[in-house]
Amino acid sequence: MRINKSAVVGLASVALAASGVAGTALTRENSASAENGSGLRFNQVQMIGSHNSYHRELSPAEQKVQQAQNPGSVDLWYSHAPITQQLEDQNVRTLELDLLPDPDGGLYTYPLIRKLTGQGPLTDPAMARPGIKVMHIPDFDYNTTCDTFVLCLQQVKSWSDQHPNHVPITINLELKQSDPKVVAAGGVQSPPWDAANLQGVDSEIRSVFSEKELLTPDDVRKPGLTLEQSVLTKGWPKLDEARGQVLFYFDNGGPGAIRDLYRTGHQNLEGRAVFTRGPEGEPDAAVTQVNDPRGANQAEIQRLVSKGYLIRTRSDEPMATIRDKDYGRLGIALASGAQVVTTDWPVAGMAARYDSDFVAKLPGHTAVRCNPVTAPKWCHGDVVGR
Repeated sequence: MRINKSAVVGLASVALAASGVAGTALTRENSASAENGSGLRFNQVQMIGSHNSYHRELSPAEQKVQQAQNPGSVDLWYSHAPITQQLEDQNVRTLELDLLPDPDGGLYTYPLIRKLTGQGPLTDPAMARPGIKVMHIPDFDYNTTCDTFVLCLQQVKSWSDQHPNHVPITINLELKQSDPKVVAAGGVQSPPWDAANLQGVDSEIRSVFSEKELLTPDDVRKPGLTLEQSVLTKGWPKLDEARGQVLFYFDNGGPGAIRDLYRTGHQNLEGRAVFTRGPEGEPDAAVTQVNDPRGANQAEIQRLVSKGYLIRTRSDEPMATIRDKDYGRLGIALASGAQVVTTDWPVAGMAARYDSDFVAKLPGHTAVRCNPVTAPKWCHGDVVGR
């Protein structure tokens, strides 16, 4: 169901009123901000991101094998520019990386699909060294613009160092495992995401970014409050205080081994580098996802962002959006107020090979805009320079 602008404003007002004294304080702060042009908080903006930001489709010969094994593999045939180019030229401010553990190194150097097409192993020396690797599906959809987690992060840092006033970049981390069907066909079995490998995620992030360059749960949580209580009653950091920083959150959510292990001894994510996808009402709840913004989900996203959560949604999916010409989802996603809206088509021309002119971007060719649901009334349009 669509919600008109007046209803959205009303929803936001109800949410602020429901938060009691803290909501009143935030309202006074926003009124004062109208006079000096500052005070906007991180959750009061909206940005476009790329889905599977590292992804490159395979060669034509490999694509034939993919399609023979699974006709649905045509949905894997999309490619992104290098991460630095997305940040510099495509107004992308949020990224998604799929991670696979490789504590001993060399596990993914010879993908099964390369063997089936008569090719040799991958030659990047980093693939043979211990460390987390980045790819979509081991052995079956392996191509990427940055083979390792550290290399991807170094690309982000390189751009960040050159643009120290940027709004915080958010990076969605999906912790993956080998596909059982591919393993049965002769592919490798990835190690589990145990406590040691989860610690490796934090360690590799901190090997690239200093603490002052990270926006972590410790930066958001207030004394005596849970992380959720902090974002709902005290708010996220002001945008000007978080410029130049990077925020990480896990795609994997809800009850389960990964979230439970990561929170062991860190129920409020104390000392952790990554936000979890905690369910509403849990102490670690601050960032979550509602991937399809259509139907009743649009109102649900508006409810969550009005309360104070950071939400990611998707404006499209490869290749169904292009194939079905379902372009209305973009407008719904933007109107939902989700702070992060991800796409596989962030610039004009990317979909042209499929005879489509679809592109997902913010109005006004900007990287970040005032959030249509959560931003104060004085905030209009582009906020990159604020």
